[in-house]
Amino acid sequence: MHMERILVTGATGQIGSELVPALRDRYGKSHVIAAGHKKKPPQNLIEEGPYTSLDITDITAIESVVSEYRIDTIFHLAALLSAVSEKNPQLAWKVNMDGLYNVLEVSRKNCCAVFFPSSIGAFGPDTPRDNTPQDTVQHPNTLYGICKVSGELLCNYYFSRFGVNTRGVRYPGLISYETLPGGGTTDYAVEIFYHAIQERKYDCFLKQGTYLDMMYMPDAVRAAIELMEIDANRLKHRNAFNITAMSFSPDELATSIQRHIPDFSMRYAVDPVRQAIADSWPRHMNDLAAREQWGWQPQFDLERMTKDMLDRLTSKLAQSSGTV
Repeated sequence: MHMERILVTGATGQIGSELVPALRDRYGKSHVIAAGHKKKPPQNLIEEGPYTSLDITDITAIESVVSEYRIDTIFHLAALLSAVSEKNPQLAWKVNMDGLYNVLEVSRKNCCAVFFPSSIGAFGPDTPRDNTPQDTVQHPNTLYGICKVSGELLCNYYFSRFGVNTRGVRYPGLISYETLPGGGTTDYAVEIFYHAIQERKYDCFLKQGTYLDMMYMPDAVRAAIELMEIDANRLKHRNAFNITAMSFSPDELATSIQRHIPDFSMRYAVDPVRQAIADSWPRHMNDLAAREQWGWQPQFDLERMTKDMLDRLTSKLAQSSGTV
């Protein structure tokens, strides 16, 4: 599929802040419109291409942006993450579900393609946790997960009922050096790097031996673009492809970091809410459908990700503190 005029909602968030520059490099800066709800978005989003402030719970506002910029593709990333959603489920439904419905409705009227990121959170405690199948039981017990599985079904409905070109993946936990954690259950795997570099110690909110699927952000960004570009005839599924890159526990990540920072140490201060969420999620998904249908292949494993993350984050923190 060829994309001409792209809108990215949630552009200031964890995925959006890295997807927007990648899309601009590929499609041209003026062809990718970043949309966020922050009053003061990151400078690079404003300086390197069009930026607009957008409330995705306002369907008229979405209509206006799509019309003004003649949008043909929407990467719909705006959402509240898992732990934040549990604290405010009413707002989470409004943002995560009403927002998606609005985007799909506008896309139906304006013939836009839509990318919707689902998550390992769309599964639940009844789902097989190891080698989790592409098609399986999905009974999530968190509001975030309920919104994700509902979103998968809604995207499928808009494709089968109205022909909207919807596509999506189920992301594992995502690790990024660009943005600070935003209230997710897998955020320990980002926080740990900041603490390792700055303090040489970290208190982990998940317990030892908690295995979860993870992915480094460059792989996550590439997956979204590759899936939207692939010929639709190759896709038997359309939405919610399982994709994964690595599965590890907090202690394994700490060991990987210690190879580079030997005096780093980690203790455990378990957060019962996030631990309960983690215990209901897959330890490792089966992503054979994505590999077969559109050639999905991760480039980063635990060791490669750890080295790159430490290198880039060390440089970034040095620059922000003025020591470079």
